[in-house]
Amino acid sequence: MEFGEEGLLLEPVSPGGQFFNSTVLSLAIISVLELESQFSMNDSQTFSLLKTVFLPINPRFSSIMVEGVDEKNKQWKRVQVKLEDHVHVPIFPSGMSLESYDTYFDEYITKIASETFPQSRPLWELHIFKYPTSHAAGQIIFKIHHALGDGYSLMGALLSCLQNAHNPSLPLTFPSLKGAKNETSSRSRVFEFVPKIFSAVINGAWDFGWSILKGTWVEDDRTPIRSGVVGVEFRPLSTSTLMLSIEEIKLIKNKLGVTINDVIAGIIFLGTRMYMQQMNSEKSSSQNCTALVLLNTRLVANYKSVQEMLMEPSKSSWGNQFVFLHVPVPKSSEVSKPLDFVWEAHKIVKRHRSSSAWYLTIRLWDILKKFRGPEAVAGYIHNTLMNSSMTITNMIGPLEQMALAGNPIKGIYFMVVGSPQSLTISAISYMGKLRIAIGAEKGLVDSNKLQACMKDAFRVISEAAN
Repeated sequence: MEFGEEGLLLEPVSPGGQFFNSTVLSLAIISVLELESQFSMNDSQTFSLLKTVFLPINPRFSSIMVEGVDEKNKQWKRVQVKLEDHVHVPIFPSGMSLESYDTYFDEYITKIASETFPQSRPLWELHIFKYPTSHAAGQIIFKIHHALGDGYSLMGALLSCLQNAHNPSLPLTFPSLKGAKNETSSRSRVFEFVPKIFSAVINGAWDFGWSILKGTWVEDDRTPIRSGVVGVEFRPLSTSTLMLSIEEIKLIKNKLGVTINDVIAGIIFLGTRMYMQQMNSEKSSSQNCTALVLLNTRLVANYKSVQEMLMEPSKSSWGNQFVFLHVPVPKSSEVSKPLDFVWEAHKIVKRHRSSSAWYLTIRLWDILKKFRGPEAVAGYIHNTLMNSSMTITNMIGPLEQMALAGNPIKGIYFMVVGSPQSLTISAISYMGKLRIAIGAEKGLVDSNKLQACMKDAFRVISEAAN
């Protein structure tokens, strides 16, 4: 796609772009790049990199959203980007301890997570935290509105901005997604004689009906991870992360005959129940708790570069192409059978993926948009999020170490902010490690204690599988 001249309308905003940037719902993605050494670029070098590398990735990075010919169809309008409005370098006292800078960083993340984007300029920001913390020598924070694209799109953008740290002439590579569909449990093979079409129709009708109820009337119980109050997306956010070994996760996967995603979901579900049990032991085993798991609807087997994504719009185009799967968090009065959480995650997610509910949900959004406008769809998605307990999303990161303009990246994680939920969980793999990020409503969820429960869940599942 070519850039239009300043002031010209480039293209209609996609339906997803309008849903996620509305008066009732505004979602953004915060990506944190942890540096091995102190950030070496000055302001002019940073501006030059953004101008020559970042802005050309997609016209949307140089555009604002404006009203189209009618209120149901907004358009992107090219504007002059004032980089100084998008780049922020916070100043804190020098010579402080790592623990002090940890606190400053956490407070800064909370601050930018709660702020909304001005609609008068392109919907992205870059924050450069130049102080050392216990995790990194410095941190680069990208905040990008979800209207510009989903995690798949933005991972494609990373491919265009970052290089292989050890050999910039070689491309970054990602684990292949091929074969994941064939990783099934022996416990599920007895059902393979059921015609897939019949199963998809029956499961799809049930799951679609349930998703409508969750988007309208039925809500989860109020629990230690869900306040259920209106306006929770505007409350302060606490964050924490934990690191797990991909190789150990693969060992569990191979032992149980499930997928890596099943193991990750089982760890998150068990860790969540363990946390709920610690915080509210009498009721935690029976409380209804639903996770919204994001499903990428693209027909792809691996990540593409931005150029490939834009050249193959029918297969892997830029934008928002995902739906939510409603996955009930398994109930348990005790955690003595940790593998049940993995088996249950495997069974439920596999059934949801093979049903037609996600396709029917997309059609429902289209119908609502056509007859009631994008605000109505945004309201429906808002209610779906608010009536559930948490969202889980994950991405596959590079196998090799990345570098940004020669600055080696030690770690990476991301989170979705602006959701009307008390808890969001995201995961990304990078250099053989899985980084799980927890974004939680401050004052309700103790994110550090929940992080500890996730670690315990990983340990007991690993021990039970061996």
